[in-house]
Amino acid sequence: MMKYKNSIVAVCILALGMGTIGHAYAEDTAALQKLGAALFVDPNLSKNRTMSCSTCHMEALGFTDGRETDKVGHDVSLGDDGTSLGDRNVPTAAYAKFSPPFGKNAAGDYVGGQFWDGRASTLEDQAGGPPLNPVEMGMPDKGTLIKRLKENSDYVTAFGTQFGGEVFQSDDAAFAAMAKALAAFERSDTFSTFDSKYDRFLRGEEKLTDQEELGRVLMSSTQFTNCNTCHAIRGSNGLSDGVFTNHKYFNIGVPANKAVRAANGSKPDAVDLGLAQNPAVAGDPAQRGKFKVPTLRNVAVTGPYMHNGVFKDLRTVVLFYVKYKSKKPSRQINPETGQTWDAPEVPENIAMTELTQAPALDDKRVDAIVAFLKTLTDKRYEPLLSKDNAGQGATPPAHAASFTPTAP
Repeated sequence: MMKYKNSIVAVCILALGMGTIGHAYAEDTAALQKLGAALFVDPNLSKNRTMSCSTCHMEALGFTDGRETDKVGHDVSLGDDGTSLGDRNVPTAAYAKFSPPFGKNAAGDYVGGQFWDGRASTLEDQAGGPPLNPVEMGMPDKGTLIKRLKENSDYVTAFGTQFGGEVFQSDDAAFAAMAKALAAFERSDTFSTFDSKYDRFLRGEEKLTDQEELGRVLMSSTQFTNCNTCHAIRGSNGLSDGVFTNHKYFNIGVPANKAVRAANGSKPDAVDLGLAQNPAVAGDPAQRGKFKVPTLRNVAVTGPYMHNGVFKDLRTVVLFYVKYKSKKPSRQINPETGQTWDAPEVPENIAMTELTQAPALDDKRVDAIVAFLKTLTDKRYEPLLSKDNAGQGATPPAHAASFTPTAP
């Protein structure tokens, strides 16, 4: 069985254009990305050989997890053991390379990093997290993971070519090499295509509808909305590489996902403190409840939403922000439950200044913002928008299943 699993990974490597790895590899980015691509889809990197990086980051679904669980849909992800559930929604891996390393900016605000709380400073740090997380891929330690890598002779050859023949003499060195290869793949153009309708509009290749244009104007405004205070529309090169986040952290008063807490066995008094749980922040009470501002690219097909998947529909998310600005009783109702919005999980440190700066939006403008957000969908995912559940996250098509070997 082991020989069969290794052979499948070898076939996957060949399919990625790596050929005979020992001869094809050189010290270059393209070769490293190809190695990372093979590692990304390899379930042998998990304890029970059931989960790869691509299991929770399906390329066909905007690099998010579309697997359904019995009790919580895909609010959070199922672990390698088939029973463990996390407490946070899987963030997309698309456009993650644009997040700077975790730290403080000139104003003293925390920015950057990976994961919802920034606990991984870089993509390399992030790539090493899930394999050793007991509720994700479940490997007990680095040494066990490296033994798995060495089961595959193609990996041994490729690692030797890329990192030197002594790379497997140290588990730490081999683990770091694996993380470097995975991070190189995540920095490839596969994850950041910039070919959405919005991008095509910027290049003069396509026009927006009147509704989408109104949404674009509203998103860009500091008078009618405050969206781009956090979801910055510009990148380092202007609009062309904007990923719609300033990479900062805010507490916006998101309620707990009670269904997830009930399903994953959390203690009744469990509270997700977000950034304050990042070891680099050392429990600073001023950071309690803050989570990283996510990219809005592909947001229409990567629900459910918020750090815990508590909202299913994209329009609900927009209305959640509107409720801070509106005095209308109808705006104080969560449309998904028909009840008043649940209380914030962490009531202190809520960014009320940012949340209340702009006037409340009427339905026309809410719908316009949702329409514009859909234009941020990469071209390959645009067919998902036509589904009945567009804006509620996508259901994985049959061909989007993660790379999982089966017995012959």
